[in-house]
Amino acid sequence: MPLNTGDVFICYHIEAMQIISHKAPFDLRNQNSYFGGWPVIMDSEEEFAIVIVFPVEGWQESAAVVLSQNKDGKLSAESHGAHDPELAIEQARAVLSLDVDDSEWVNVGRHDDVIANLQNKYKYLRPVLFHSPYEAAAAFVIGQRISIKQRQAIQSRMSEQLGDKIEINGQTYYAFPSPKTILETSEFPGLNTSKLERLHGVAQAALDGILDRKNLTNISQEQAILELQKLDGIGPFYASGILYRGAGIVNDLTDDDLTKFAIQQVYNLPTQPTQEEVLKIAENWRPYRMWCEVLIHIWLRREVGLPKRR
Repeated sequence: MPLNTGDVFICYHIEAMQIISHKAPFDLRNQNSYFGGWPVIMDSEEEFAIVIVFPVEGWQESAAVVLSQNKDGKLSAESHGAHDPELAIEQARAVLSLDVDDSEWVNVGRHDDVIANLQNKYKYLRPVLFHSPYEAAAAFVIGQRISIKQRQAIQSRMSEQLGDKIEINGQTYYAFPSPKTILETSEFPGLNTSKLERLHGVAQAALDGILDRKNLTNISQEQAILELQKLDGIGPFYASGILYRGAGIVNDLTDDDLTKFAIQQVYNLPTQPTQEEVLKIAENWRPYRMWCEVLIHIWLRREVGLPKRR
């Protein structure tokens, strides 16, 4: 599929259509191959389409959103199962970082050759988020002390056994259980008592509005991190993950050794930079500093590999 700019056509049950312009290139197939792994329902030269299924924030229902891109680069999104399709599609757009003004994303590379090379290499890849901060927090709690594959297997079973089911063209798709359903669950295979209690805390926080994406992005990042750490089992590392990968922070940077190592490697620096030096380098990345950080991490894992633990 050629990489193009274009318009995003949002279809609400075919009853209404909204056109959303996007300035930067976006390749849905590319995004899915790196991050999403969502079910693919169309893969041809003419069109590529995936299905994203999730509990809609507000927690009254779940939705399946079909996102498709034609060969000209135009995107469409159609909601299934939701009484408020606009809200469901808005959430799906956020998952793919399509809710952000991307008009300067190409220009970032014009100020930084390293970023320009990565943008071209990875077709202007942008971050993909969890379906919501609620699902991010749930995933981190479930995944404690087990492998990613084990965590994904548990989440898949929970979706099939406890989540809402939505049918599209004869195919059934399953959403992760809603916060209310989680609170009503007293046991589940693969989850010990401690994890289940922590999941209950996550579910209650979602119902209380603490894990709403808008809530987390409308307060300072320092305050959000502190609020998230009040959840049982959520320390600074997981709190940052919920905020950055669940809520979606576009123009901030993390302060961790792996990011510093990645920047040292990609910029060919003699020593690992300090956070102050990282911030100086990243001035050219504004207003998409997190998008650039994600590109650098993708490059590190694909081209260099993670550093060996000492």
